[in-house]
Amino acid sequence: MTSEWENVKLGNVTSKIGSGSTPRGGSKVYLKDGEYALFRSQNVLNNSFSKNGLVYIDSEAAKKLQNVNIERSDVLLNITGDSVARVCKAPCEYLPARVNQHVAIIRTIPSKLDSSYLNYYLNSRSMQNYMLTIASAGATRNALTKGMIDDFDISVPPLQTQKKIAHILSTLDDKIELNRKMNQTLEEMAQALFKSWFVDFDPIHAKVNASSDADFNLIAKELGISREILDWFPDEFEESELGMTPKGWEVKKFGDIVTPKKGKSITKKTIIEGDVPVVAGGLTPAYYHNQFNVEAPVITISASGANAGFVNLYNTNIWASDCSYINSTNSDYVLTHYIYLRLKQSEITWMQQGAAQPHIYPSHLKRLDIVDAGTKIWDDFENLITPMFKKITINKTETQTLQKTRDALLPKLLSGELDVSELELDNVAH
Repeated sequence: MTSEWENVKLGNVTSKIGSGSTPRGGSKVYLKDGEYALFRSQNVLNNSFSKNGLVYIDSEAAKKLQNVNIERSDVLLNITGDSVARVCKAPCEYLPARVNQHVAIIRTIPSKLDSSYLNYYLNSRSMQNYMLTIASAGATRNALTKGMIDDFDISVPPLQTQKKIAHILSTLDDKIELNRKMNQTLEEMAQALFKSWFVDFDPIHAKVNASSDADFNLIAKELGISREILDWFPDEFEESELGMTPKGWEVKKFGDIVTPKKGKSITKKTIIEGDVPVVAGGLTPAYYHNQFNVEAPVITISASGANAGFVNLYNTNIWASDCSYINSTNSDYVLTHYIYLRLKQSEITWMQQGAAQPHIYPSHLKRLDIVDAGTKIWDDFENLITPMFKKITINKTETQTLQKTRDALLPKLLSGELDVSELELDNVAH
């Protein structure tokens, strides 16, 4: 650290530190869409914002929470519960917004502390460990108080240096976010194709209404498939236990084609740090182990908790903990991407059982209905979407490299070990 750096109390370089509250009526007044978003602890992840579970409130409820209005450069910090200490910048695309009582707004004084620099500082391993330690010191629930946050010691270089440090790190994060958005688009394309073939039965409906060979060629072009693939689809429907389904396609149970299995729980104490994701009830791996118990590719389904039924696809070996999983070692004929999209399409969170602790186990998954289109059409589908998922895997691998680079740079930049004072901001590569 150079002589130009100083240690300051966070309360002395901020204009606001405060949490919100739950609107009167609680979840009953939450909306799926609206003018005002309500940020809750599940939306705040470390250095990223999740739209999963994002809710909205009407203008009347928002007016009552005007004192916790979120501004563009605010930093959001979870202050209670198991997600305590998670921190990210407020996402501009979801403003205007308010926060509930589990999230604190930290608003810096721009002339003294850059908000992006603060976000990275609070995301550093040393600050995360510090916040988790003081939050767990209480007798009951993990919590960070306003007094604790005010008293945070922040190592601060000159403002221009803060901006340069934040710029270097955010350049990496921008590429990470670009990869995330690209992967989201690719998966949405795969989902759309799945829905067209196996939910809406578009090729069959089109063939029912076709009257000439020219019609069939036009249909294939419009659907973006070859005439050969189109010919494999039936051209009429028949009654089944699921209603009208393509003729010749057999209605089965999920358990007829795959065998979901339960993972083997592992405790925090027995985890040996490595690069193997430990998949449990969360949306992202909480830990990384040095051994795996399931070979890739593998589909995981969170087994319990608020996220029970969340589906993910891993193209790397994993340790399956509090989740169910499906891979080629426990099924005779696995169409990995088809099965993944089938589970995602059905939104299987509706299968949750248990009021106190929701859960979804392999026995529940086996009862899901599925229409067997036959191996030829399934294979054709896999061949069409596999390149999409290969690109997703490439992007994920690149993202992991970028994250490791960012995480290696972070402590060196925040300690002053890497001097950026002479760096021209305009020349920093994007």
